[in-house]
Amino acid sequence: MDNRDSRDSRGFRDSRDSRDSSDSSDRDSRERREGRDNRDSWGSRGNRDSRDSGDRRDGRDRRDSGDSREGRDSRDNRGKRDDRGSRPGAREGREALGDAALARELLDAPELPEDVEFSDLDEEVRRELRTLPKGLAETVGKHLAAAGGLLEDDPEAALAHARYAKTKASRVPIVREALGLVAYHSGNWQEALSELRAVRRMTRSDEHIAVIADAERALGRPERALDLAKETDKERLTKATRVELAIVAAGARRDLGQVDAAVVSLQGPDLEAGRRDPWSARLFYAYADNLVAAGRTEEAARWFLNAAEADTEGETDAGERAAELANE
Repeated sequence: MDNRDSRDSRGFRDSRDSRDSSDSSDRDSRERREGRDNRDSWGSRGNRDSRDSGDRRDGRDRRDSGDSREGRDSRDNRGKRDDRGSRPGAREGREALGDAALARELLDAPELPEDVEFSDLDEEVRRELRTLPKGLAETVGKHLAAAGGLLEDDPEAALAHARYAKTKASRVPIVREALGLVAYHSGNWQEALSELRAVRRMTRSDEHIAVIADAERALGRPERALDLAKETDKERLTKATRVELAIVAAGARRDLGQVDAAVVSLQGPDLEAGRRDPWSARLFYAYADNLVAAGRTEEAARWFLNAAEADTEGETDAGERAAELANE
């Protein structure tokens, strides 16, 4: 996909920085129930329900019958149940089950690099994870940090860490965002699409709309990518995201054979050779790439050179592309 590698090499941590503190922003308390839900579903609520539906309710029914002998019987029965519950080995059995579950969890978790720390994450990410119980926040955070650190060199390992983090905190938007972007970088387009759509619903933000549209394009649905570009309220996007979305839409037009329209769609005030905005190198590169598709190779070579000059971070192969065209 047009310059996708360079366009999205920002990763899930860097992309947060480029979006006015990450418009995954409105991650409010309605989605921050992970820790409470986990406690409710595993601990006191389940035990409380079983007590209500069992001992106390049965005892109450028997008392209401007015038969003191039945009341005594019920007390005796409760005593027997208590005796049964305290049989030698019962507690050990429950503890063994807990140990087995913990062992399975440790086996399922990808191994963390030795130097990974919770503090490696951006403060905003740490703050969002603190809506979880402390131990869980630390575990999830370390796996997110590992995913970010491994993304460039070992995307499959990064994906394993991000997927594991999701299994522990699927209702926290930053966790879903991380998995979506790692999946995107790994070429798992459908998974990226699913996760980033979830983030869009959870946060009501279109911050990742360009990545979502590009995943649609990668899945062979350029029409859907164009629909997303048209229906999105551009006024709510950061300038960087608007440019990224324009680049993706141009690529989708080219996929549909609308090459001249793809070229024209990228023209505008931002397409000036002397500009050095954060997105200039990617925009110049995409424009040059579409010029090549339109058969305008001399212009394309010039814009690849412009992209190379603007690419101070070396994110693109613009210089090589310009040299190739010059040698043809």
